[in-house]
Amino acid sequence: MGTAEYIRKYMEEQASAVMKSPFADIEKFCAMLLDARKDGKRIFFAGNGGSAATASHFTNDLVKGLSPGNVKRFRAFSLVDQVPVITALANDYDYSVIFSEQLKNYGEKDDLLIVISGSGNSPNVLKACETAAEMGIKTISMTGRDGGRLRDLCDLSVIAPVHDMERIEDIHMLWEHCIICALRQVIDGEV
Repeated sequence: MGTAEYIRKYMEEQASAVMKSPFADIEKFCAMLLDARKDGKRIFFAGNGGSAATASHFTNDLVKGLSPGNVKRFRAFSLVDQVPVITALANDYDYSVIFSEQLKNYGEKDDLLIVISGSGNSPNVLKACETAAEMGIKTISMTGRDGGRLRDLCDLSVIAPVHDMERIEDIHMLWEHCIICALRQVIDGEV
């Protein structure tokens, strides 16, 4: 198969997969973000690798993209961007605690933790969700494949209907921008 043919096939398969997105779950995701904003709760993001980049991007879009000029703001924080804290925790304790230990410092009851993991089985995001449950923090996961262990651990699991990591990450970014645009429409309609 030539490059041009592969590119066309990839895009067609991704377009088909996107149309199989769990739209009702994405709508619930939006509602949970709006509730956190309304109640002044913190929203934390965590993920590894490409999912860490999506976590940072999501945080940026809530803080910079949707908050300026609005009385009600999103109080979003990326747990992946605390490099000195992450490296100290990983070095001195274990990589699996890099998010849960931060959550213990910053989180409070009824805050919201959003974890992003293609497999749904990353030990550090699983531990963060377990800590969140102990603290009364609500949880949302964005995963792929079968949702992994996060599927049953989180209050809401939004699962990309694909198996390859690149395709999962593509869909997560598309959902992220879709959510931001949907929230903007709601916020722009507020009096």
